[in-house]
Amino acid sequence: MDDGGHSVELRGVTKRHGATVAVDRLSLAIRTGEFFSILGPSGSGKTTTLRLLAGFEQPDAGEIIIEGRHMEGVPPNRRPVNLVFQNYALFPHMTVAKNVAFGLEMQGLAEAEIGPRVAGALEMVRLAAKRDRLPSQLSGGEQQRVALARALVNRPAVLLLDEPLGALDKQLRLEMEVELKALQERVGITFVCVTHDQEEALTMSDRLAVMHHGKLLQVGTPEDIYTAPASAFVANFIGVSNSLSGRVEGIIGQHATVAVEGIGVIHAPAVPGVAAGTPVLVTVRPERLHLSRDEAHDGFQNHMPVRVAKAIYAGNETQYLLTLPNKHMWKARIPNADGAAKRFHAGESAYLKWRTAEAVLLPE
Repeated sequence: MDDGGHSVELRGVTKRHGATVAVDRLSLAIRTGEFFSILGPSGSGKTTTLRLLAGFEQPDAGEIIIEGRHMEGVPPNRRPVNLVFQNYALFPHMTVAKNVAFGLEMQGLAEAEIGPRVAGALEMVRLAAKRDRLPSQLSGGEQQRVALARALVNRPAVLLLDEPLGALDKQLRLEMEVELKALQERVGITFVCVTHDQEEALTMSDRLAVMHHGKLLQVGTPEDIYTAPASAFVANFIGVSNSLSGRVEGIIGQHATVAVEGIGVIHAPAVPGVAAGTPVLVTVRPERLHLSRDEAHDGFQNHMPVRVAKAIYAGNETQYLLTLPNKHMWKARIPNADGAAKRFHAGESAYLKWRTAEAVLLPE
């Protein structure tokens, strides 16, 4: 990935659909050569953002700059981008090679140039051996790769992907997440991917943006956003997060104590802008929790008795639903490395423990 410049910049972009603000003063810079995902639930503004980049819609305010050029008034076919749709939009009566060649033929390129470019694009997506097949003779993953080849053959500076794996079954989707990231690294161009699938975004992206109600909530690497969410919405949207409401009791250096009704005092890392008396959420990821039959603190700063409401065996881990002393329900994911002897059962009492650094403090 080249950090030397930006392929795409949005500066204060706003787009309204009637009375609805679909994109609200969005400012975002996407680096040259990175795989960047825009993630959010339905209605978050992510698809509108992609359509604005593609030129299918025009912003009501703000600027869009792609490859250093202002895009105001530039139609889709004049932009250095290509969009791959969720349904692939392949021509069913055309072979793989003809589907890939179609855009070049529409541009009026000579056959002598079209042939090598189609061959190169099919080689890129590893479909050279299936160039004479029809789309109906391909698997879902292969059809998706034809759609990618058709976009890549135009040599765009930026490839726009609209829910690219949404039409695939789960197993194929997992394989294609790895394949798509590997493809992006091979061709070395900027990919901008819109998705509502958190796992997909975390797996493929160099960086990602989380949007909600048209607003940008956070931008960062997958690890940054998962381990240090900037808001309760991000914490709950990216993966699973347990939370408790409380009030900051005191702060000493980097350490905060939080009073939680029905629980007592919880320890968490202090964050800027949160002072004593501030209402906060303490959030902890399920895989950060530890479950024990032993009451000893064992070096864990946070410690409470719980009851196991449900235990779900999931192969390499057991997922527990736990009832806290204040009747809140939390989820824990505990590895099964120690075998069946250590596992807990529904109805059993246990002690839930976690370290200060394993919690995240968020203003409520």
